[in-house]
Amino acid sequence: MKMYEVKESIKTQPYDGLQITKLLKNDTFEVLCISLEKDAVFPEHTSPTDALLVVIEGTIDFHINENCFRLNGQEHFSFPKDVAHWVKAKENSKFLIVR
Repeated sequence: MKMYEVKESIKTQPYDGLQITKLLKNDTFEVLCISLEKDAVFPEHTSPTDALLVVIEGTIDFHINENCFRLNGQEHFSFPKDVAHWVKAKENSKFLIVR
């Protein structure tokens, strides 16, 4: 029998610079929770797979292909694998990456 558990790791993840928590990883996908303190930067990187970013709270600027997209709480954004991108928090923010 599989055990079920409610976790509060998204709620309790601190705003302290850049924090990354892996919430789930299986053979199909993974879910990461990222928190960024106001003005903190998630440095330029690429994703190994196509991904979906879901902003839970706050406001971020998502930079990709010389474009900047302002994303607010409860908005989502898809982006392709292997394309360099980076993120800056305009206020304390949390978002999920599903890839």
